[in-house]
Order: sequence, then C-alpha cells, then structure tokens
Amino acid sequence: MLIAGNWKMNTDVPEGRTLAQVIADRLSTQPQAFDDVDFLVCPPFVHLPAVRDALDDAPVAVGAQDMHAQDEGAYTGDVSAPMLTSIGCDYVILGHSERRKYYDETDAAVNAKVKQAKRHGLIPIVCVGETLEQRQAGNAEAVVRAQVDGALADVSVGESGALVVAYEPVWAIGTGESAAPEQAQEMHGLLRRDLAERFGASVADGVPLLYGGSMKPHNAYGLLSQPDIDGGLIGSASLAADSFLGIAEKAMDVLEEETT
Repeated sequence: MLIAGNWKMNTDVPEGRTLAQVIADRLSTQPQAFDDVDFLVCPPFVHLPAVRDALDDAPVAVGAQDMHAQDEGAYTGDVSAPMLTSIGCDYVILGHSERRKYYDETDAAVNAKVKQAKRHGLIPIVCVGETLEQRQAGNAEAVVRAQVDGALADVSVGESGALVVAYEPVWAIGTGESAAPEQAQEMHGLLRRDLAERFGASVADGVPLLYGGSMKPHNAYGLLSQPDIDGGLIGSASLAADSFLGIAEKAMDVLEEETT
C-alpha cells in the first residue's frame, strides 16, 4: 500500500521540517510496524530540500505537487523535472483537481507533464475525479474515463510502479465528506479495467490506485479494504504525524487480514 501525503499550501519551512522529522522519528522507533506500507510526502516546493534532509534515511519518498512540461525557459514561478530530480524527488502529483479548477489545466496539459515526468524518471501521480454536479447528472464514469484518456494519451507504461493513479472525487476534497467504500471501489474498478485495456493486465495490476477525498484514520480501513484501492492520497490528515501514520496503521490492519 502507498500512503501519500499532499501538504498542499500548508506549513512554513520550519513547520514542514518538524513534521517530516516527527514522521521519521516515529518510523525509526517501530521499524517493523509498517513493513508493507510505502510512504510518500509531497510538501510545497520551498520545503523540499529541508524535508528531504529531515527524512534522511527514513523509508519515506519525497514528491512534488506539480511541475512544468519543459526542462527550462522563461516560465516565471514554475519548476522543472530536472530541478525536482536534482533534490531527490521520486514522484510528482499531476492533474490535481485544484490545478484544473484554479489554473485551468486541461487534460492535454496534464498529458504533456506526464510524458515529461517519465522522461526524467519521476513517477507521475495522475489525479482524476468528478464534481458533484457531474456525479448527480450520471456522468461520473464518463468524466473520469475522459480524464484518463487525455492524461495518458500516447503514454507507455511497461512496468509496474512506473505510474500511480489517484481517484479524487472533487466533491469530497476538503469537505469532510468521503465517498462510501462501495462508491470508491466502483470507480477504482473502472480505472483498473481501463488500465488493463491500455497497458495489459499485468501492468495494470501493478499500478497503485489511490483514493483521495477526506480519507482519515476513522474511515481509512473501510476504503483501504476494497480490492482495487491500493492506498491513499491524503490531504489535511497528512499535516499531523498522528493522523498520517494512523491511516498507515489501518493499511497494515487490512494487509494483515488479507494474509490470515
């Protein structure tokens, strides 16, 4: 399972460094407790070096929340894939609904970034999800399929772990409302089938499908126990070590049940 924290535009650099250090310290005191959970944190750009240093040898990967589709150029305020890899990033979140809403990102723009990430060895976390209006109109599946088609057009994925897809129903992001486990599984199952048609079943089975949308420790078990949910892209609950690791504990509970 992959438990990923998207810190969004929260914490200053000292606060971010402290949060990363607390996570690292907690993991170091119980090294066997999370053997089958992969951890990732995606802080704001300015935090990345400090967070990377604070995590040191902790089993936590670092990712960015966005990037430009070009290596360099006159793009004031943007960061590039080479910049991210140079400071130790492994992942990058692309196509988050907040980028689509506030910055008018299109599926074509996300697609260009996905290709750029792969060129530079970054693992893209491609976000898809419908609004409440689209769901109520019965268009949720069509919207999500179109987003996947657009984001992954002409993208080759030849091995497991080279891509992550996060289903984030827009109506559940930051609202405290979460999709019911059955609702989330329905969409994750759709995503798995789509990826199998696109890349083959063996690759699709190895693509982590994350649920994002107000996942918290109290609802994580029900969501993570679904067959096609492989982890979470965590927002506000990733801003405190207790809740972030609390979700990871629920992931371990699910994994332990699966082996008994």
